[in-house]
Amino acid sequence: MHIFATVTALATVPLAAASAAAQVAPAIIADGTILEVTAEGQTSRVPDVATIRAGVVTQGQTAGGALSDNAQRMAGVLDALKKAGVAPRDIRTATVGLSPQYRYADGQAPAITGYQATNTVSIRFRDVAKSGAILDALVKQGANQIDGPSLAIDQPDAALDEARADAVKRAQARATLYAKAAGLTVSRILSITENGQNDGGTPQPVAYMRAAKADAPTAVAAGETDVTVTVNVRFLLK
Repeated sequence: MHIFATVTALATVPLAAASAAAQVAPAIIADGTILEVTAEGQTSRVPDVATIRAGVVTQGQTAGGALSDNAQRMAGVLDALKKAGVAPRDIRTATVGLSPQYRYADGQAPAITGYQATNTVSIRFRDVAKSGAILDALVKQGANQIDGPSLAIDQPDAALDEARADAVKRAQARATLYAKAAGLTVSRILSITENGQNDGGTPQPVAYMRAAKADAPTAVAAGETDVTVTVNVRFLLK
C-alpha cells in the first residue's frame, strides 16, 4: 500500500533572516523518506558602484540648430567627466534622439514649432561617495537631465557564496526540525539545486537628493543591499 502525504510550512524568522519553506515529497522509498526543503540564504553588503544616467536636452527652431547646441553642451559634460577622473570604460552612450515639437489647435493640422535633441550617457561611478560632487559639476557644464542612481556590488561572488552557505544551513536546520517532528532523523543530503539569486544590484528608489539650498552639494547615500540565493535541498530521512 502506498502512502501519499504533503506538508507545507512557512518559517517565521527575524527581519534580518531569510525565510524557508519545506515540503515532504509524496513518496516513501524502501530505505527512507525524502524531504524537500526550499530555503533562502542572505547576506548584506555596502554597494561600491553607482550607475547614473546624465544628459542634455536642448531645443531649437531647426533640427540642425537643436543638434548643434546639444553637441556643444554634451562636449562640456564629457569633458567634465574626464576632468573628474571617470575612466572612458565607465562612460557609455545611452540614448541619442531628435524629435519635432508640435503646436496643436482645434480644427487644424499639427504644426511643427521646433525640435528637441537628447543625448544621455550612462556613467559608472566606482567611488560612490564622490558621485554627488561629479553630478554637480555636470550640471554646471550643461547637463539638465539626471536619472538614477542604480547601486550595485562590483564583485559579488564572495557575497553570493556567503548567501549560498547560509541557505544550505537554513535548509539543514529546517530538515532537522521536520524530521524530529515526524520521529525520524536526517540521514544525508541527496541533492542541492540553486533556484535563483540576487547579486545586490537592485536599483535604490531614493538614493540621491538635492538639498534645499540651490548651492548645496548633491548627496548620494549607498546604504546596504541584500544579496540572496535560493536553494532546493533533498534530504533522506530515516
